[in-house]
Formats: sequence, structure tokens, C-alpha cells
Amino acid sequence: MSDNVHEPVRYGTSVNHTRDKVHFWREFIKHYSHPIVKWIHLWPSNPPSYKEKMGNYAKAVQLLQKQVLEAILESLGLNINYLQEDIEEGLQIMTVNCYPACPEPDLALGLPPHSDYGSLTILLQSSPGLQFMDHNKSAPAIEGALIVQLGDQIEVMSNGQYKSIVHRATVRKEKKRISIASFHSLAFNRKIRPAPDLLSEEQPVSYKEFSFNDFLDFISSNNITGGRFIDTLKINP
Repeated sequence: MSDNVHEPVRYGTSVNHTRDKVHFWREFIKHYSHPIVKWIHLWPSNPPSYKEKMGNYAKAVQLLQKQVLEAILESLGLNINYLQEDIEEGLQIMTVNCYPACPEPDLALGLPPHSDYGSLTILLQSSPGLQFMDHNKSAPAIEGALIVQLGDQIEVMSNGQYKSIVHRATVRKEKKRISIASFHSLAFNRKIRPAPDLLSEEQPVSYKEFSFNDFLDFISSNNITGGRFIDTLKINP
């Protein structure tokens, strides 16, 4: 267990224990996963099957995010090979969340409203609990289905044509909820900026560039409920 958000393997209950004014109704284990050969030896050894099963899942989801990103780039009119090297050398962080049954779910949250820092988050959940704030609707839990959410890096890269998804995790009185989130982003210090081909006099740069490390520095010194990181990047919001 560590308060250091830069640790490659970390167990905890909140986001930033030293800064968050409220701790949330969850437990998590988070570990870096790409390239898998670099990180898998740091993963939990119990249960004994964890490394094999989670490793196979992580590799499959890593391939899926590459395919989804290519579709997003194509929809923006960009070459599907744009950022290819950055994507290949990017980060994948797996987070396994447990949201225990809560005696007073109306007074607790699994996670507060936020958007994810990366390009894509691919989520598998055991039961409903992911809520999209734009429409105040919960994502259905369909067995075997994966939920794909856009993150802050896509909003910046698209210069605002796509928006990162503001969401939260709710809790239930009757049963616990498990989710496995695969977070994808460019490499640790690699800056993402609006794609030049999407800029013009009519569509000037609307966001400052940032890296995953910039995001970690932000949450290291800020309370998660105090404001979204991407709002600090907007030019003339």
C-alpha cells in the first residue's frame, strides 16, 4: 500500500490518500502492464493463476485499444498510422476495483465524477455501477461486454472534436461490484498535443500539451474532487 501515485504497483482505497478530503467506498490494486515483460514480475503472486490470466487479458485488451484508436483516427480524417510509434510504446495500466456492499449507498461513492487521463479506458464490470454524468445514466452490465471510454488525451489530440467522458462509480447495498479497467496512454513523458492536421484559422489550438507524468503531478498535489485536470489545459475555455 502506498500514497505515491507514481508507484508501478499499488494497492489502496482512495486516489490520493494524502490529498483526498473524502475516501471512497472501494479497494483497488493497480499495476503497469505494457510492455508486459517489463512489469509482470511485480504483479501479485496470489492467487497463483493471477499472472497468467490477467496477463492474457491485458495482452488482448492492448490489441483491442490499438484497433479502436485506428477507428477514431480514421473518423477524424487522420492517417491511421498517426501516433503509431507512440501507441506501440505507450502505457497500459490495469486496475482491479472492488466496491463492497454498502449499508448506506446514498451516502457513499465508489469514485467521484472525473474523466480519465489517457486515450482510452476499456472496462469489464460484474454489475451496474458505472454512471455517465452527461446524461445521468448508468452503463448496463452485459455479461462479456466491454465498455470503451474516451479519455483526456483523445480530447486534446482531437482539439475538442471528441470529449473525454465524465463518469463516476456508485455502490449498492445488496452486493459488491468488481471491475477491471485497462487504462491506455502515451508513454510516461510523451506529450500529447492537438493534431496539426485538425488545426486552422477557424479551428485554432484549444488545448496545451501534456504528458501522463504531468497528470500524476497534478493528482499528487490536488484533491480529486477539486476540479478536472483537463480544465487546466484549455486555452480560453
